[in-house]
Amino acid sequence: MQSIVPLIFLGFLVPGIVYGYSAGTISSAKDIIEGMVKAMGTMTYYLVIMFFIAQFIYSFGESNLGILLAVQGATILKALAMPAPLTITGIILLTGLLNLFVGSASAKWALLAPIFVPMLMALGISPDLTQAAYRVGDSTTNIITPLMPYFPLVVVFCQRYVKTSGIGTVTAMMLPYSITFLFFWTLYLLVYYLMGIPLGLQANYEYSP
Repeated sequence: MQSIVPLIFLGFLVPGIVYGYSAGTISSAKDIIEGMVKAMGTMTYYLVIMFFIAQFIYSFGESNLGILLAVQGATILKALAMPAPLTITGIILLTGLLNLFVGSASAKWALLAPIFVPMLMALGISPDLTQAAYRVGDSTTNIITPLMPYFPLVVVFCQRYVKTSGIGTVTAMMLPYSITFLFFWTLYLLVYYLMGIPLGLQANYEYSP
């Protein structure tokens, strides 16, 4: 595994050079270097924006605001003591909101699982359903949060086709899709729950101690 990076590099470099010579677009080593420079030129925006995003993520992490939001949100959700379908919807919405501030799925689950799982087990909701609701909320807002590690890369690819694209442009463009996915995935999970369709092998909706 220590050689995976040079192997990937050679795996793309050698076929690219062979194709370039065959197609006539490469005639010397200078053409190869110019091609690499042109390809890396599109990454300059990514490198610059990642510097500022890294500073923001570090500052936000040090402030512990993400942890505070997660704990307070889960506490409020528990205090409401809503029926199971509304509780599931609340988990999805809370997770989707937290995803805007805590980009890592595993970090969010590490924060929320110790709160959500026991809380919902006490309400008769199984950990299987809890994680399914978490995954719905986590997946639907990834594309509109600048804290997602790959978001700057998405912006760079958009700029290939629309030069004026930026963080706000991509977020505004993807917001309707995010809301649509959130609505239909939530509805989809609730239909599964209400109709008793199995979530998966040996997965349950209800928990009985």
